[in-house]
Amino acid sequence: MHDYLTGGFTANTSLAHYCRDNGLLLHIHRAMHAVIDRQKNHGMNFRVLAKALRMSGGDHIHAGTVVSKLEGERDITLGFVDLLRDDFVEQDRSRGIYFTQDWVSLPGVLPVASGGIHVWHMPALTEIFGDNFVLQFGGGTLGHPWDNALGAVANRVALEACVKDCNEGHDLAREGNEIIREASKWSPELAAACDVWKEIVFNFAAVDVLDK
Repeated sequence: MHDYLTGGFTANTSLAHYCRDNGLLLHIHRAMHAVIDRQKNHGMNFRVLAKALRMSGGDHIHAGTVVSKLEGERDITLGFVDLLRDDFVEQDRSRGIYFTQDWVSLPGVLPVASGGIHVWHMPALTEIFGDNFVLQFGGGTLGHPWDNALGAVANRVALEACVKDCNEGHDLAREGNEIIREASKWSPELAAACDVWKEIVFNFAAVDVLDK
């Protein structure tokens, strides 16, 4: 793992080359980003920082979660995800993408969702990010009442249930909680996790919004 903003782009690129040459994955942390990208007077949007990271090198980076405790307005976050993950990004002002961008063959970076997420968030995360992203469950795994391994089982069951129902055409935004409840009937690990986390939500306004 490397903090690419505090470590610097030159160091990050050197480390990316080293990891590629030695078969290692490089997780990118974005510590200090808020000092830069949430300062409206002299700041630089995270879209710019995300594009710079893609050019510098890395395998995955936290790009905002939309749900749970780490803020992130949905359309803006999906704009970050598009710039990190897609080869060709169409103009979409609603996501802060002001011109079409072609990354040609430059490798993408997987977006990471993390920060207070647990099994009840799985439908929303799958609906928002699709099935080509990274989930980091810390407390959402270690907080399972039985043990860490069974916490991981609960998360995996919830994820697979959501992906399956999404592929079958279900509306995860509308049916998500019912999908989790149904899956918990045949997974005691998931049922225990559901009982611990219940349906906790974090309600607050996002700081990072599009300029009007």
